Amino acid sequence: MASTNGNSFVGLVLVSHSASIAGGLAELVAQVAGPDVAIVTAGGGPDGTLGTDGGRVLEALREADSSAGTVVLADLGSSLLSVRAAIAELTGEEAARVVLADGPLVEGAIAAGVIASTGASLAEVASAAAEARSVRKL
Repeated sequence: MASTNGNSFVGLVLVSHSASIAGGLAELVAQVAGPDVAIVTAGGGPDGTLGTDGGRVLEALREADSSAGTVVLADLGSSLLSVRAAIAELTGEEAARVVLADGPLVEGAIAAGVIASTGASLAEVASAAAEARSVRKL
């Protein structure tokens, strides 16, 4: 993957069964992450229905890539399968810069975006996304 997002901030890929959810979440994350963090979505099936599209996920991984890496957050079962299949299509060097975070989609994306905007490392951004799972709301 070339450094297509043009900077050294960790990029984010948001994968959802719904293009609307992915797009709305990207808009929200962009508000807290600012313009330096690439946020790319892969939402919905190939025909515009609900679902996931492995080809679109692969494109999103390449679009969001930077020298700092990419953190991926996904919503449900088959989206995770699509992400894993897309990562398997990458070269070893490319795949080494991608982390599929085990965190909640919304809260994890917000946390990852905030931390990425500070110039944090790939491991730190992925950790922030995963740690969002334990943040209480009440």
